[in-house]
Amino acid sequence: MKIKKGDTVEVISGDDKGMRGEVHRVIPKENRVVVSGVNMIRKHQRRTGDVRTQVGIIEMEAPIHISNVALVCPHCDKPTRVGYQIEADGTKVRICRRCKQAVD
Repeated sequence: MKIKKGDTVEVISGDDKGMRGEVHRVIPKENRVVVSGVNMIRKHQRRTGDVRTQVGIIEMEAPIHISNVALVCPHCDKPTRVGYQIEADGTKVRICRRCKQAVD
């Protein structure tokens, strides 16, 4: 996965196009990510036994497909594609395709 937890991403298609947020969770099996403040849904939650859970109508973020988000480069502050580069010490780092700077 080219996008990791904690990355800042921008939505490039869909209802929330143009919104930015931080990735809270990555779901690799489904190729989806959960981004803060993006793709908000309202869930009707009922009480389940004696377990302490939120009850009522809960607003929460739903997963969004990873193809609909783009990583925001911390150097050029624009959405970009992600590439990889092998450093001199043998480590693999993600790079911005626009400015060729390391993202990690």
